Amino acid sequence: MIIEPIVVYTDHPISKTLCYYFAKGSNSLMANINNFQDFNKIVITYGYLRGSGDLIKKVKNFFYIDHGYFKQSNRTFTSNKTKIIQFDGYFRIVHNNFWHNGLGDKSRDRFDKLNINLKDQTKKGDYIILSEPTLEARKYYKLQNWEEKTIREIKKYTDRKIIRHNRSSKTPLDKLLQNAWAFVSDHSSAGFKAMINGIPAFFTNNTLQNIGSIKNIERPKINHSFFYNLAYEQWNIKEIESGEAWEYLTRNNNYI
Repeated sequence: MIIEPIVVYTDHPISKTLCYYFAKGSNSLMANINNFQDFNKIVITYGYLRGSGDLIKKVKNFFYIDHGYFKQSNRTFTSNKTKIIQFDGYFRIVHNNFWHNGLGDKSRDRFDKLNINLKDQTKKGDYIILSEPTLEARKYYKLQNWEEKTIREIKKYTDRKIIRHNRSSKTPLDKLLQNAWAFVSDHSSAGFKAMINGIPAFFTNNTLQNIGSIKNIERPKINHSFFYNLAYEQWNIKEIESGEAWEYLTRNNNYI
């Protein structure tokens, strides 16, 4: 028998909205994070801020919601605060992790429905983009001194110029990608944007290293099969609300 999860939300508008629709689609109870103490329950929550990340560390079984790999909702970043303009994009839902590893043999049909124009992989580039984690990510995922450590690792395999970039950088990422050889981050979803634009992406995060490892930075290859698999791990609001997402998750995750 499948045990319904407890959907735990914070007071953040995005959390409230996503958790409401997920609870509706999975026919699950909801609880405000300030009133939740039953850590033996299967928990689903959005993000790792405002207590959600601490909750995840206390439970054995959880589903994590965050922005998708492709066709994310349009949002703004102001003073380190995220605001979704419209819930018209996709959100990843991950079992007992924060990201999927991209492995599998899914068909490309769900990815094709996104109507994403994949550019040919670049054969030239003047520099490597180093995408710096946010302050919050740095703290939660223990990424202190990440830039220095990663630059040392990159320099083991290439002598190309490295340009550091973050959400506050004056030069937009889209412009930097035009002449980039590669994109390096710990876990940034912008890595998928880079690959869509033909720029190979490499990750230091253990889960995402399957998609691109820095040791291959001078012999890169964008493997689009990862895209096809990841497209099956992200859902829009309509699919979450209808229960389609939950039905897929219960079929593809072994838990009672």
